[in-house]
Amino acid sequence: MTKADLIDSVASKAELPKQRAEEIVNSVFDDIIAALKNGDKVNISGFGSFSVSNRKARTGRNPKTGETIQIASSRAAKFKAGKTLKESLS
Repeated sequence: MTKADLIDSVASKAELPKQRAEEIVNSVFDDIIAALKNGDKVNISGFGSFSVSNRKARTGRNPKTGETIQIASSRAAKFKAGKTLKESLS
């Protein structure tokens, strides 16, 4: 499912124009991103939770040349599926 498919689904289920459904979907995504940027955890009951993981700086290797390189520390989004979602996939 793509973002466009999600927008179409929201529009048809809520009987909204596609433009309004797109605004709603984008708003939800923007709120999740803003919360993660602030370091907050986003918990959607029954679906799952989003959090930010801090990755330490480490030494890596360029696969093309074999040269050792330094990989900077970074932050990444993590998703953990909730119980209801896990059970529905079984």
